[in-house]
Amino acid sequence: MLRLDGVTVRFGERAALDAVDLEVAEHETVCVLGPSGSGKSTLLRVVAGLQHPDAGRVLLGGADQAGVAVHKRGLGLMFQDHQLFPQRDVAGNVAFGLRMRRASRAEQARRVGELLELVGLPGAERRAVAALSGGEQQRVALARALAPSPRLLMLDEPLGQLDRTLRERLVVELRSLFAQLGTTVLAVTHDQGEAFALADRVVVMRDGRIAQTGTPLEVWQRPASEFVARFLGFENVVPATVTGEVAATPWGKVPVPAGSLQGEARVLVRPAGVRLVPEREGLGCVVVARTFRGSHVALQLRPVAGPLIEAECELASAPGVGTGVGVAFTTGGVTVLESLPTPPLP
Repeated sequence: MLRLDGVTVRFGERAALDAVDLEVAEHETVCVLGPSGSGKSTLLRVVAGLQHPDAGRVLLGGADQAGVAVHKRGLGLMFQDHQLFPQRDVAGNVAFGLRMRRASRAEQARRVGELLELVGLPGAERRAVAALSGGEQQRVALARALAPSPRLLMLDEPLGQLDRTLRERLVVELRSLFAQLGTTVLAVTHDQGEAFALADRVVVMRDGRIAQTGTPLEVWQRPASEFVARFLGFENVVPATVTGEVAATPWGKVPVPAGSLQGEARVLVRPAGVRLVPEREGLGCVVVARTFRGSHVALQLRPVAGPLIEAECELASAPGVGTGVGVAFTTGGVTVLESLPTPPLP
């Protein structure tokens, strides 16, 4: 459905996109993740035709989009700033694309009602846009983007201003809706939970380039680099020397999965891969902080050697701050990341 070949966008000396290659299959939902300034919104604007690339091509359905106007690309667009029509009521905004396609009044009314129900604004057809909260305006913008059943739906932080309960409900309903309609979706978001719940495939960007792409499970279980691991929220990353199935780290020897990269590398230990044991049976640590996370307690541990360690455990068994504990590491919670860069010759 969509292919980007070597797409580059420069703003002065800075490359917002640097020779990006990306494919999105028909009926696939792809979410682009990345920190602010990574290029994810610029990528969306290039596909939409709102930003012209300095190099490379954008192809939709195999057709080069160079010179094709935004309104002729068959896209549904929803950006962070909503871009609603203040002179139209909610129904008028949602039905805009349907009117452009000359849908009947009855079809417009039916579709508008369905979508307002979906986004949590039932019966809001006659409300003025100016009277809506920011979150409500965002929901109207989402409904308007979905209304014409576009061949490619593009979303920029689509649920960012919604409360957590509604956001979680919408993610489930949107995924079901996209599957039902066969919609192809390209979305950008900073919310990892939203992306992992919504996407068939996740793309992580850094400094205008793609750092990793894969299914949510692949990216979560096997981050390609320390950058991706830390962006996903993992802090237990240390330098290591891997020999066979053991890594020598600042925390001592850590078991690694069979077939891991050998030699100088970085090792990620997920909090779930940190096991608390009696103090004398593992790496000695002191609990310096604990945070309730609903289903578990997150612990910050200060070891006798090496950087702080993040761990998690059940509430009933969580040790208090100041308690001495032992730590052991489980192979299933360990991932060997990319090798360290080779230092320059003197």
